[in-house]
Amino acid sequence: MSKTQVTIPKGTRDFGPEIMAKRNYIFDIIKSVFQKFGFQPLETPTMENLEVLTGKYGEEGDQLIYRVLNSGDYLKNITTEHLQEGFKKFTPKIADKALRYDLTVPFARYVVMNKGTLHFPFKRYQIQPVWRGDSPQKGRYREFYQCDADVVGTPSLLCEAEIVLMINEVMDKLRLSDFSIKFNHRKIIAAMATAIGAPGQEAALAVSIDKLDKIGKEKVLAELQQRGFSETQTQALQPFFTLPADAALAFDSLKQHFSHIPEGLQGVAELEEIIAWLGSYTQYSDVMKNLRLDFSALLARGLSYYTGTIFEVKINQVQMGSVSGGGRYDNLTGSFGLPDVSGVGFSFGVDRLYDVLEELGLFPETSAQHTQVLLCNFDTNSAQQSLPFLRQLREANIKSELYPEPVKLKKQMSYADAKKIPYVLLIGSEEIKQGKLTLKNMATGEQAALTLAEIIEQLRSK
Repeated sequence: MSKTQVTIPKGTRDFGPEIMAKRNYIFDIIKSVFQKFGFQPLETPTMENLEVLTGKYGEEGDQLIYRVLNSGDYLKNITTEHLQEGFKKFTPKIADKALRYDLTVPFARYVVMNKGTLHFPFKRYQIQPVWRGDSPQKGRYREFYQCDADVVGTPSLLCEAEIVLMINEVMDKLRLSDFSIKFNHRKIIAAMATAIGAPGQEAALAVSIDKLDKIGKEKVLAELQQRGFSETQTQALQPFFTLPADAALAFDSLKQHFSHIPEGLQGVAELEEIIAWLGSYTQYSDVMKNLRLDFSALLARGLSYYTGTIFEVKINQVQMGSVSGGGRYDNLTGSFGLPDVSGVGFSFGVDRLYDVLEELGLFPETSAQHTQVLLCNFDTNSAQQSLPFLRQLREANIKSELYPEPVKLKKQMSYADAKKIPYVLLIGSEEIKQGKLTLKNMATGEQAALTLAEIIEQLRSK
């Protein structure tokens, strides 16, 4: 029998205990902020029916969806004529399910299926993996986690303001200080298309300018011409590349460009309202000073279901794509038969956040720590005598374990070192007689004879 090659697919990873501890550190922070803002947890299946996912992400997004082959002999009823229909018509015949591409579309499907039992506005958060057939590279994986928070059932722009506040709080708790929250409005992009003489072409415009950070201005303009935009139209786009950095000044400039385009003026007005909400919330505090809001008329976010405000968050100290993004969508549930349900949401990319924190050395030392104290095992009798102490430590919420075998003490100490356990507890016959146990600090080597109550108090204080 040939030996199986032990590998995993490109763009996927294993996560050992130390990495998982750090990932859970990120998850816990994000989850606590979501809950603080009134969001409830939700999970949806790994697989969705293919028709639920396709047509929601634009042509390029649809190409990245992982299809799941039907069970059994999936080619049984396939004919030569089916093969000649092309992959778009042929694929659903052999793969009618797919791995979810994001969490927003499955959430919209959930809302439609459960509309009779939900209370609107409905606020949910969801932390699950998604899959995309992308080219693996730094910060880009084929399997990765998203941490979504969405509100559906209200058009209120207060929701957008709260998204900005949540992003800011998560960044602060992760000790990420140099970041920017870029924001724009899809109506502004639509108005730009009209202003350059290409009304109704905002989807194609958005797909190209969404690549601005990756390929640069000249290549974006060249791609637009490949998509059918004329050179005159791409030249007319130039003023939007040089808008003032200050949001208020940029808005004034856009109002002049869009003086006869109501849609663009509405987009600008909505962004001004969001900033007003933020100003009211943060009145008499320093929070507004730290929000780092950067308006960018060229922020597009290629997903075709966005209709209103869009967000993107980047960490400035590292060469990495966005670590968070989102926006408002007014028609997503309509594709499932439930029109007029507006929603807005955003997502944190945990894998990118992990890479950023690792690169910047921002994980606290305790994030990878599991066991706080190891009880040493001298022999069967001492191990049995140690069990009541172990129980009391755990009842006091001290993470504790008893070494399972009576091996040499050096080996047990090496085990504690390898697992980065900060304390070791020695419970021999003498300690049991005296009623005081020996607590050893593995970092300093210091030892102290203490009662169990004193040990619990000391470990809690640490």
